[in-house]
Amino acid sequence: MAVSVLFFTNGALFANLLPRFPQIKAELGMGNAAYGLAVATFPSGAIVAGLAAGVLIRRFGSARVAVTGTILTGAWILAAGLSSSVWAFAGALFLAGAMDAITDVAQNEHGLRVQRRYGRSIINSFHAIWSIGAVTGGAMAAGAIALGLSRGPHLGISAAVFALAALAAARFCLPGQETESAVDPVDDVPGARGKEASGRGPRTLFVLGALVLIATSGALVEDAGSSWAAVYLSDSLEASVALAASGYIALVGAQFIGRLIGDRLVDRFGQRAVARVGGLVAAAGMGLALAVPTVPGTILGFAAAGFGVATLVPAAMHEADELPGLRPGSGLTIVSWLMRLGFLCSPPVVGLIADATSLRMGLLVVPTAGLLVVLLAGVLRKRLR
Repeated sequence: MAVSVLFFTNGALFANLLPRFPQIKAELGMGNAAYGLAVATFPSGAIVAGLAAGVLIRRFGSARVAVTGTILTGAWILAAGLSSSVWAFAGALFLAGAMDAITDVAQNEHGLRVQRRYGRSIINSFHAIWSIGAVTGGAMAAGAIALGLSRGPHLGISAAVFALAALAAARFCLPGQETESAVDPVDDVPGARGKEASGRGPRTLFVLGALVLIATSGALVEDAGSSWAAVYLSDSLEASVALAASGYIALVGAQFIGRLIGDRLVDRFGQRAVARVGGLVAAAGMGLALAVPTVPGTILGFAAAGFGVATLVPAAMHEADELPGLRPGSGLTIVSWLMRLGFLCSPPVVGLIADATSLRMGLLVVPTAGLLVVLLAGVLRKRLR
């Protein structure tokens, strides 16, 4: 429950700021280019600071880092909301993104530590709770705007409430630091065993690279829905504005359902089988929607993609955290950091393909990502005994 609170607060904090972006853009007089560059500082900060998470976790412990990161993320989000210049806004977003990345790795590290003692898969449920937090944060912002509450009080209340929640959760987190080794008894762990398990052999590096690609595939599909679903439905398929929004809603809704049931599926069939079937569902669903373009079919295609990739990021994080030969938190930090590069790079990649051909061709990255997961899923575990 304590880890669930940490995931919930992490999802809710930034979601409280997102609906305020149009108002901030207008008040600071930003053009589209300046606004795009300013908003990009959030993932940029995450990329710059992300690799520090492993060091901080080993020094202070994942629970302490997650709670401290939550408090600082809320503080910098408040600063971004109160910024009086474009530079101050961009700088605050950069620092908020840096704190968010460190918090994300720390809470996942602690969640996986709890999962090892819990005895069955629970990491997908934590990510589902993050989604609930994001929806709650967005609803809080919408309510504050409807009530005419200014950004300062709104974001100040948000930062204070979620900081107190994180501090309360800290009392119930596991004590100590990440010094214990992974203790899951497993069938067919895809890393080296015996003598090879004590060092960073080629097998470990290969598995780590495959896990990065699996996590990035999940991130790419998620970003394709958030960045391009509405544009494709409205521009290419001439759907109404309200109906065009259904593409992304279908993706995140199906992803949420997939994460709710993901732990049971993983316990029953194993990470490998769930990822392979999920990759096939994403590739087939979105591939069919692009091959036969209709509005209902495309919405269902985005839903299939969201459902198919629901467990990929948690699975990759879990496996990276268990890799032999790496210090506690290192594998998870690397996967999380490189996955964020996928979030940063995927929109321009799709855009370049769309400009050269069409957006329909650009969205082929979604079924391609699904097929890539099918090919690489062999590095994931079968299932817990």
